[in-house]
Amino acid sequence: MTNTPGTVMPSPFADGLHLWSRADGTAGSATYANAADAALVPADEDFGGCLELQKTQTTQKLRHMCQTPMRTGYYLRITVRAKAISGPMPSIRIAGWAGRGNDIHVGGLVETAGSVALTSYGEEVTLTAVIGSGQRDGVDLVWGQVPEYGYFGIDLTGPNGGVVRIDDIEIADITGEYARELLDWVDVRDYGAVGDGVTDDSAAFEAADSDGQGRRVLVPAGTYYLGTNVTFESEVRFEGQVVMPVDRILSLRRNFYLDAYAAAFGSEVTGFKKAFQALLNFTDHEELNLNGRQIQVDAPIDMQAAVANKTSFATRRVITNGTLNAEASASWATSVVTASATYSTSSAGKLQNVTNIANIAVGSLVEGNGVGREVYVKAVNVAAGEVTLTQQLYAPAATQSYTFRRFRYMLDFSGFDSLSKLVISNVNLQCAGECSAILLPQDGSLFGLNECDITKPKDRGITSAGGACQGMAIDNCRFSSNESPLTVADRTSIAFNVNSNDLKLRGSWFQHFRHTAVLGGTGHMIVGNHWFQGDDATSGLRRAGIVFTGKNLKSVVTGNYVDNSSIEMTNEHDATPDLGVEFSFGGLTITGNIFTCNGAASWFRWIVVKPYGAGHFIQGMSVIGNTFRTINGNIARAEGIDDSIAGLDLGRMRNIVFSGNTFNGVDQTCFNPVTLEFNQNTNQSNWVLNVGAYLPFEGFSRTVEAVTTQGVIRNAAGATVWAMPYATTRVGANENQVQLSWPEACRGTVQITARMDTPI
Repeated sequence: MTNTPGTVMPSPFADGLHLWSRADGTAGSATYANAADAALVPADEDFGGCLELQKTQTTQKLRHMCQTPMRTGYYLRITVRAKAISGPMPSIRIAGWAGRGNDIHVGGLVETAGSVALTSYGEEVTLTAVIGSGQRDGVDLVWGQVPEYGYFGIDLTGPNGGVVRIDDIEIADITGEYARELLDWVDVRDYGAVGDGVTDDSAAFEAADSDGQGRRVLVPAGTYYLGTNVTFESEVRFEGQVVMPVDRILSLRRNFYLDAYAAAFGSEVTGFKKAFQALLNFTDHEELNLNGRQIQVDAPIDMQAAVANKTSFATRRVITNGTLNAEASASWATSVVTASATYSTSSAGKLQNVTNIANIAVGSLVEGNGVGREVYVKAVNVAAGEVTLTQQLYAPAATQSYTFRRFRYMLDFSGFDSLSKLVISNVNLQCAGECSAILLPQDGSLFGLNECDITKPKDRGITSAGGACQGMAIDNCRFSSNESPLTVADRTSIAFNVNSNDLKLRGSWFQHFRHTAVLGGTGHMIVGNHWFQGDDATSGLRRAGIVFTGKNLKSVVTGNYVDNSSIEMTNEHDATPDLGVEFSFGGLTITGNIFTCNGAASWFRWIVVKPYGAGHFIQGMSVIGNTFRTINGNIARAEGIDDSIAGLDLGRMRNIVFSGNTFNGVDQTCFNPVTLEFNQNTNQSNWVLNVGAYLPFEGFSRTVEAVTTQGVIRNAAGATVWAMPYATTRVGANENQVQLSWPEACRGTVQITARMDTPI
């Protein structure tokens, strides 16, 4: 028999004791009808009509035989009033029997509430117990989701022989007191969640989400252990916290943002890690919003360890809208390892026979004689004693000592073998001089940094210790070093480096680094940026802002503000730096930039070529439409060769254009081709014209493109000379003069257009 839908009250005793079982209440069980130990009392002074029951069994049961429905999320309160009449006084407790289907018992549940001893004849005792599916406050019998109904009543325990009277039992639906029907959410406790930090509540979470049907899911106070992956289609509100194994995923599809994950895990850092894990494991969301929060970080965040199940990923994902703020911690300390190793140009990308190799970490900066700037450890093979490098070394000893410095990065992606199309947008990485900002994965492409601030990195802003910088884009970002108070000579930090091709650096701002960028590879586009690296020192040192190490670059530097720093071309990442069968320097276009310096030494140059080996030259370079200006003291030239290791072969220069530039505070301007006017006041058949000072890089006078007379050329007799001269180039000790040879001695004025290269 089942109660009428919508009702839960049992039948009154007056309706007949055949409705009351002396067993579990199941169909066919014995009843109290015509029983010697039970009688109806029509008019008790306290209860009115009631049941008088003599205790004759060790545990004497009384169960209503109607099935009282049990549903997930619903709660029933059972109320019993009783009193002792005579004889030994027993104890009384509310009890039930959990069933499903055709009276199948659901085992493993608590089916009795706390027992109360009767201590005085005629004294009324009231018992209550709440039964429901979830472990909520005040719930005595937690039955979960399996039972479909119950048979409810009481048990008498203790001594036999006593007589008690029992008022009609009340069962009330009190679900409303738990607000389930009044709000648009469901509670995971209603589905069996325990929240003790030990019991696996995964099934309860999934069940609550499934039953939510568009309503929000509440995770109330407590600690909920989730041992398996859990996905919520519903929006979730976390008042309690979740703990999960690192390899288990919590996916919040309706509220996928940091606020929700931080609330779920009770920590912004842990929430960020678990949200990033979900970001790379599901297709529902392309973007992780940090909700404008400031995340306090006291140790490097290993981004691959956060994901655990992936070492590669190549679908666009975005992290946006927040701040990561480094706190002082010993976890940021740079590890320094010194080791001896051998190097051979036949294995130019490796160090071999490396001592102390087990202590060398991937991502370490390599320092030593013959090591160029920004060379990192890409891989370590302990068994083989080999360290794979990101760049070749130009001139180390065959065997020597090296230093390996492993900086600590706020976001460390180096555990990924490959990660592509990751974008960090509108994020402020506040390094506070404690740590570096971002270490890229080993490989991948199209990493993007957009509208971000990297503030006060201790050592590096972005480091590529592999090939993941391929196609990297840095757009509208701001990099501020931690070394502004220091002179240029004392600065060590670098904003970023690149090993691969196709950097896009646009609209960004860099302040007071040793170098703004060290760029290997080719195909770079550097457009609309401002980098400045000066200090207050008189006649102070100025270093390169952008360092190109790829020789023939096919790159452009356009519309930038190049402030107290230079653009430098080198080949320091070449194991055989002398010119071989290869392209030499060139392929660089520098147009429409503003070059300035303040208080720089007179030997400072804005455009510098520094060969690390002999025989090199420039083949293809355009410097057009730029403005060069000094403040507080002139410099000698805008361009120059750093020949501290090797010079350039000035006799092989090809296809170089310097034109349309303006110079202020520069002692010697430069043009190629250069057109100059010369006056010959005495009659000579050979006119020697000095064009060298104007030629870029103080090059040779290799080509004469035009000679035009200005006015009449006259001989010694004053007659007009109609013949034209022939030109001889590379005249003089410095090979930077042009000689015009006439058929006779003459005088006059000419304009000559000369070049320091061959145009093709």
